Amino acid sequence: MAAGPGELTLAPGPACPRGDWTLAHHARLRRRVDEAHRVRAEAPVDLAEIGALDTAGAALLAELTGAERLAGIDDWAPALPAERRALLRAVGEALTRCEAPARPRRHPLRGPLADIGRRVAGIVHQQARLLGFIGQVLATLTATLFRPRRWRLTSVVAQVHQTGLDALPIVALLTFLVGAVVAFLGATVLSDFGATLYTVHLVAYAFLREFGVILAAILLAGRTASAFTAQLGAMKANEELDALRTLGLDPVELLVLPRVVALTISLPILTFVGMLSGILGGALVCLVALDISAVQFLAILERDIAVQHFLVGLGKAPLFAFVVAVIGCLEGFKVSGSAQSVGQHTTSSVVQSIFMVILLDAVAALFCMEMGW
Repeated sequence: MAAGPGELTLAPGPACPRGDWTLAHHARLRRRVDEAHRVRAEAPVDLAEIGALDTAGAALLAELTGAERLAGIDDWAPALPAERRALLRAVGEALTRCEAPARPRRHPLRGPLADIGRRVAGIVHQQARLLGFIGQVLATLTATLFRPRRWRLTSVVAQVHQTGLDALPIVALLTFLVGAVVAFLGATVLSDFGATLYTVHLVAYAFLREFGVILAAILLAGRTASAFTAQLGAMKANEELDALRTLGLDPVELLVLPRVVALTISLPILTFVGMLSGILGGALVCLVALDISAVQFLAILERDIAVQHFLVGLGKAPLFAFVVAVIGCLEGFKVSGSAQSVGQHTTSSVVQSIFMVILLDAVAALFCMEMGW
């Protein structure tokens, strides 16, 4: 029997393993077996020149010749010593009996339910971070509120100009068109009952309580929250936030508070403009299509529409503005540093802001209904 590192020769002639087929040479023999094709069942294999042999080498021989063929080694290699034939036969029989474990059957609902669970867990984690960030913003606001020297009025005025004044035209145009549409729909339905005059009430209630504030808030969610996220995300990607912390400055106080305060100032103004524009759009439709004059329209508003509806709508604006601004800033701080991350969190800030605005509006509507406001 040959001694030395194991080797494998396939051609010419029979396959001829030689040398020591042991664990010490397993890595090199593994590569040789992988390079070789499995020996056909009828092809001769000469095992006489194998030196030392252990179960690791026997397993490689079983892979080379086939486990079933190795289990019947007494039939085609009777000249080998009985101890070696017993080892090879035992390894071959063990590998023949060894079957791949059956893969457990997965329930068809397991995947969708797991995905739903992951999404719910992500939403819970996201809302927990949002509540924590709101607390941090309120704490910073409280700490700077009674220290006028730390107020950043220039930043607040600049943000009011960007988030408020620049958004006035689009808010006014959108609410004007929606007011006209609401008046058309109301006139279409109420005309069947001979109550077209109540189109004035419909337009006034809709815009004073709901549409004025919610349309302005949704526009700011798409226009301003995304801008906040992109600005802060770019600053984080460029490591500007880390530079501010290195200088001993608080990014929340320096960057978040001016945006939150500015949006809290801007949204009530935009809401007021949206209410006026929506009612003006409805008044124009009433004048043109329903023969309700402007004087009559204003008289109905003064007589039948209480000021509390205006206050309810305007009172929701600061809350919506605070939530939109906080979500936009928080998503900016979540950016990981790549351009793809900036885009993903910008989209997320818009979606979250619009969702929270609608959710809070629904809760406020239920609360006002229960309170009789």
